[in-house]
Amino acid sequence: MGATGAVGETIVRVLEERALPVRELAPFASSARAGAVRFRGAALDVRATSAEALGGFDVVFFAGGEDASESYAPALLERGSVVIDNSATFRMRDGVPLIVPEVNAGALRAEHRLFPVANCTAILLCAALAPIRDVAGLQAVRVATYQAASGAGRAGLDELRAGERAVALDQAEPEAAVFPRRLARNVVPQVGALDASGVSGEERKVREETRKMLDLPDLFVSVISVRVPVRTAHSEAIFVRTERSINVAELAAAFQRMPGIVFHPDGIVTPRDVEGSDGVHVARLRAEGDAERREFALWCVGDQLRKGAATNAVQILELLLAKGYLRA
Repeated sequence: MGATGAVGETIVRVLEERALPVRELAPFASSARAGAVRFRGAALDVRATSAEALGGFDVVFFAGGEDASESYAPALLERGSVVIDNSATFRMRDGVPLIVPEVNAGALRAEHRLFPVANCTAILLCAALAPIRDVAGLQAVRVATYQAASGAGRAGLDELRAGERAVALDQAEPEAAVFPRRLARNVVPQVGALDASGVSGEERKVREETRKMLDLPDLFVSVISVRVPVRTAHSEAIFVRTERSINVAELAAAFQRMPGIVFHPDGIVTPRDVEGSDGVHVARLRAEGDAERREFALWCVGDQLRKGAATNAVQILELLLAKGYLRA
């Protein structure tokens, strides 16, 4: 569902790239379109979404808005389908796992049928924090995020592209519609609506979902989320306080052992470097100089459309198959 959107298109691409044992793929969107999705060399017709049309599939990916998930997911679950949902609708529901396979695969059980895909920023953050949690514990996390336009979907990418083009051609720049301010050649320190305390919706999601995925409900997490004029990769400056003393070499070794992490012991890595890739890249790891050896800083970058959304969704399906909870 949502097969023609930015995340939906990427899910289809990742299903093909990773050679999932798909017998039939059915793309859905709000309206029908002939031959609009390509899979394994074939042009597939997009079907108009309805409760009846979605029935009968083993797995249904949702890559649209929360309204679609709320409308269709409950009936699909009752019929026995597995639902893998990229919206925020069910993420914080009790008893529903929030799976990042490299981080918490053990939280998945045979009876689970509903799998929300976590917030893209939180997925990258948890992948970077998990090795630290495992070797030294986590007492506090502070993070500043630098989030790509694709986090706002195709409309966000289109708005950035239009703004960049207008600025480059010295033309009148379109007014901001998707973002709170014009994004081209700019940095916008607001992702989501601000509440009465000044915390944005994105910041709240990252904080709460990080605690859930790391199974640390009382972890101190402070977030400031910023939108930047980048296409598809998010970046994060992360500052941690560990529970136990540890040194940089030990942390570096933990990152190098972690599946899905690409550790850069030297130099830097940028959003453009990682576009189109599935790894979560960690660089600039350093101690912050306290005598207790418990304060550290690091830089993290990952593709928001892939590991932050589509690839993680497909990896959940791979995990179900590997555990034998869904037959190929």
